[in-house]
This record gives sequence, structure tokens and C-alpha cells, in this order.
Amino acid sequence: MKFTIAKLKHEQHGQSSERASVLDQLELELADLEEDASEAEADAQLAAERAKAAKIDVQPFERRRPARRPLPEDLPRERVVHPAPAHCPCCGGDRLRKIGEDVTETLELVPRQWKVIQHVREKFSCRACEAISQPPAPFHPISRGRAGPRLLAHILFAKYGLHLPLNRQSTTYAHEGVILDVSTLADWVGAAAATLMPLVDAIKAHVLAAERIHADDTTVPVLAKGKTRTGRVWTYVRDDRPFAGHAPPAAVFFYSPDRSGTHPEAHLATYAGPMQADAYAGFNRLYDPSRKPGPIIEVGCWAHARRKFFEIARLKKAPIAIEAIAKIDALFAIERDINGLPAHERKAARHARSRPLVDELHTFLHERRAKLSGKSETAKAIDYSLKRWEVFTRFIDDGRLCMTNNAAERELRAVAVGRKNWTFAGSDDGGRRAAAIYTLIQTAKLNDLDPPAWLTDVLLRINDHPASRLDELLPWNWSKPRTLVAAA
Repeated sequence: MKFTIAKLKHEQHGQSSERASVLDQLELELADLEEDASEAEADAQLAAERAKAAKIDVQPFERRRPARRPLPEDLPRERVVHPAPAHCPCCGGDRLRKIGEDVTETLELVPRQWKVIQHVREKFSCRACEAISQPPAPFHPISRGRAGPRLLAHILFAKYGLHLPLNRQSTTYAHEGVILDVSTLADWVGAAAATLMPLVDAIKAHVLAAERIHADDTTVPVLAKGKTRTGRVWTYVRDDRPFAGHAPPAAVFFYSPDRSGTHPEAHLATYAGPMQADAYAGFNRLYDPSRKPGPIIEVGCWAHARRKFFEIARLKKAPIAIEAIAKIDALFAIERDINGLPAHERKAARHARSRPLVDELHTFLHERRAKLSGKSETAKAIDYSLKRWEVFTRFIDDGRLCMTNNAAERELRAVAVGRKNWTFAGSDDGGRRAAAIYTLIQTAKLNDLDPPAWLTDVLLRINDHPASRLDELLPWNWSKPRTLVAAA
């Protein structure tokens, strides 16, 4: 019953009111059983409890002092010299000589500054021909936009990187003396997303040209009439670093109003090759051998298999689940040793070290499954692994593959954190726009860039940048301009 209650508490689908009645009933029934057991135990131990000493010895412990990180060296320093005494406090003499100083640093905040940049285009008249000349108007990041590239980048990153809804941003700006209505901010976000869409398409093409990809999805609430409905955000990640690949990492996001299998089919229409994902049935048509341009090869995620045993071990302390986790963890230890090595070295290490452990785990699961009831939670966890054993063990013979789909799950973490703050997407178009900006921000992070700095420069240059050289603006080809370095 404890296991069933714990699973219900972790469920994400369905209306909470429907789950509440079942959950409340089980919790009440369990409470009665626990009260009966506690009463019986209390009666049996009453005499022993009275004989116990009133004092309880508590072992002392040493608490580590928290480590204080040094303040960043690149921050400007303001030196405040406190006046020294003019006379010696001991003898009163005035013959004092400086022998050193002690410096104590404190971190202070300077309020953000706003400014208006005036673009002045002077007009000139030719005295010879009376023609009037004037420099061309500068390109703006968005049409009719009064927002500069740095402000636009800040708004985009605050909304999709820091998960601050536009109404909160508008309130913050008003406190700083600048009135920007939510409708104005929304107009700027939509226009900036349209401006940046060529980069989103370029990142998508880069991801789908990978030798191997990761795939996953998560829910997002979407505003509907009188309530919210559940949409989905999908991500496909290219990360060749585990097998020493030279291609830069990237993540592309898509939005869909539901979880139909037709959506990943459309997203991956041009891709063929290994794909690491969970056991979602909507992917099954992608694995069809007759698929064009070629089949996608399913690769299982050991983190999902381990998670099922971990739930049982945590809630029921089942010995079989605990032992299965230990055997899977031994495989993960090998993966940590070979992470970042070339594919052929990873394959050789797996043949020598991982294959015997995988065979031993396979035998162990078969033997334990034969002794369990089909209704047992442990049996269900074992069946999940054994029924997909072929896709789980493909990593042994291909050094490019990973044991888990954690690369995709890490990228979706931004969506999972964000939806707790912005509550819901305003529409399907808003979901698609969010997916596009997530693509830019998460890819910048994967390439160790500061997303606001990169977006600022891209918005400054993209409208007059030659389309044939668009690759220069991609995160892995971008270098911080001198103007941004000087400003920093």
C-alpha cells in the first residue's frame, strides 16, 4: 500500500481530483492499520519505556565551516581607506610609520542603468547641384522596434532562460522608472523570435545530421477556454563529446498540442540512425525497417530501467531490487572511466569489461523472475528490462552510444523548471515560439556561451548579415566581439 501511495503521489497525468479520492481512501486505510500496530507495540513496550533513563546521550559532531569563494577578480574595485589615528594610542606620540594594511572585501550592488541611444543622421545639401544626401538608416533588430539588441536579449533570456513571465518583468521595469506594458514586451518577443528563426533552422539541420541523437519530451500546460490543456515539448540533442566527436553539441526543441506519434515522425522525417529514447510507443513507426530515408535504430536508456528498481528499493527495501541496482551501477562505473574516449576504444572496453557484467545481470534477472508473481512490482521492473534487452545492450557493440538518455533529459530540465513559474503557455503559437527560443538558449549553454551576450550580438548583426554566412553567427562559430568585451 505504501508503494501504491508513493506512485500515485508521483503521477503527473490526469486530474488531481480524480486521483485524490483513491489516494485519500488508501491513506485512511493505511493510517488505521498503522494505528493498530502502534497501539499493540506501545502496550508491549510500556514497561520497558518506563525503565529507561530520562537522559539520552547524544554523540557530539564537528560541523564544517562553509567555504567562502573569493569574489570575482574581473569586478571593478572601489578602494575606501579608513583614516588612521594621528597619534599612537599607546604612548600618544605622533611619529607613526605605515608598515602594511589589511583589506576586507564586501560585495555591493549598483542599480541597473537605462539609457536612450539617439541615432543621428545628418543631412547635407550640395552647393553645386542642390542634391540632398544623408546616411542610410541603421538596421533595427525588429521592425518598428524601439528596443535595442541588448534589451531584447535580456527580455528573451529572462523569459525563457530565467523563467520570468512578462508581467513580472514589466513590474520590475516600472520599479526602475521605465514603463513597458506587457503587450509591448509581448510584441517585442514575437518579433525577435521571427528575426532569429533562421538560426533555429540552422541548429535543427545540424542536430538532424548527427551520427546519433537523444530524444525525449515533457508536458507543458497550455491555456484553453476556462481551463488548461496539456501540450508537449520535444527535444532532440546532438552531443558527440562522449565518444570524442568533433561536431559541436546542440539541442533543438519542438512544440505539439498533444503526444501523438505523428509529431516525432514529422520532426525526424530526414533522420536515420541510432536514437536514444525511452520506451514511448509513439516512436515505434520510426523503427520500421522499411521506413524512408532509413530506419531509426532504437537504443534503450539504462537510467529508466534502474529507476524502476530504485523506486522499489527505496519504498520496499526489496533485496532483489537492491542487488539489481548494484549490478547496474557497476556498468555505470565503467562508463565513467571511458567517457570521452574515441568510439573504438569505448567499444573495446565494453567488450572486455561490460559484456560479462551484462550477461551476469541477464542471468540474475531471469532466475529471480521465475520465482516471482506476475503481479509483483519487482517482477514488473524485471519484465521492463528483459522485454527490451536487445535495445538495452546495443551500446556494447557501438562506441558512439551512451548507456542513458540523460543528455535529452538535462535539456528538458529547463522546461520543467520554467513551467512552475510561468504556469502555462498562452497558446499553441506561444508554445512553438518558446520551443524556438529554448533551442537558441540551450544550444548556447551547451557550447559554454553566455546566452544574453550571444543573443545581443546576433540581434545586432543578423538583419544586415549575408545569408550565405549565417553559420558565422551559430554558437559554436561565434566569438565575442571587441565591443562586447569592452562593455563587459
